[in-house]
Amino acid sequence: MAQEMRVRKYSDNSINTYISLLRRASKFFDLCPSKITYQQIKDYLDVRIREDNISASTINQIISAFKILFVYVLKRQWNQIEISRPRREAKLPVVFSASEINKLLDTTKNLKHEALYALAYSSGVRLSELCNLKIRDIDSVRMQIRVENGKGRKDRYTILSKRALEILREYFKKYRPVDYLFFGHDKKKAIRGGTIQKALKRSIKNAGIIKAAHFHTFRHTFATHLLEQNVNIKVIQALLGHSSIRTTMVYLHLVNFDLSKMQSPFDNI
Repeated sequence: MAQEMRVRKYSDNSINTYISLLRRASKFFDLCPSKITYQQIKDYLDVRIREDNISASTINQIISAFKILFVYVLKRQWNQIEISRPRREAKLPVVFSASEINKLLDTTKNLKHEALYALAYSSGVRLSELCNLKIRDIDSVRMQIRVENGKGRKDRYTILSKRALEILREYFKKYRPVDYLFFGHDKKKAIRGGTIQKALKRSIKNAGIIKAAHFHTFRHTFATHLLEQNVNIKVIQALLGHSSIRTTMVYLHLVNFDLSKMQSPFDNI
């Protein structure tokens, strides 16, 4: 299954996620995944929903994992009627305020972590994209960041903040990265996403921020704050690398509009 996904250019994260989900279902039934039936998939989802309260997103991932197994590996016909996907939950993402961003950076004493957070918020890159950034991707002349092979195997450019660049230069002088901008124990290997998530969890706690925030909150905040600066939503879509404008439009629900500066269209006719 991993081989089939690799030749179809699935990302390493997707491969690991789907394999892990199948392994868990296989362990639940004590069966080879190829012997699990549609009804057993339904039973398994029912148990996970009742006992673990899994989200619609996780349900969809489990269904996708079995569909890949059945279609690509076992060469079976996939019955969409037997296994229907749930409606997506209309939840709004959490965002940081400007003061919370400043507080988070001010209370972070580790320069590498400060550089990670500053770049994440100021550019809107995903966690996996940040981990894979290389020194050559930072263009301080054009003030751009090149995101290579992002989600959907697409390249794109996003903005490079002057303030973030200053922090990056301090970081570079101290840590001297060789290839990957942010590395782990081995300078030749990219830092792991889990390492960043753990560090951010501690930093959020130290900053006294009580929101249910995680790394992707930086991306949500980047988009929301750009909208509040009246940046065109199509530009934001391009910076985030969204295939559909509908994905970007969720941030319209998060914007704090200054009603005192608005004028009713009725007053202009």
